[in-house]
Amino acid sequence: MQMKNNTAQATKVITAHVPLSMADKVDLMAARLERSRGWIIKQALSAWLAQEEERNRLTLEALDDVTSGQVIDHQAVQAWADSLGTDNSLQVLR
Repeated sequence: MQMKNNTAQATKVITAHVPLSMADKVDLMAARLERSRGWIIKQALSAWLAQEEERNRLTLEALDDVTSGQVIDHQAVQAWADSLGTDNSLQVLR
């Protein structure tokens, strides 16, 4: 493990094996944006981490709703879904 100290933030090199086609796309994007391959990977990883953190937050929020009984009955959801596209569409369940 190699650590590098920048004045702004310590960094760590991470190695990953990726398919050649993905590596080629990274190289093309880096050239198009005039950025380094590392910059492209860092941006992609940052976006993925943010997405996963949000997914986890939403999952925990949903589990809290279930624990507190704030759920909608399956039959009510099914009736609502079945009504979509008909003349008698039901209100969105809340």
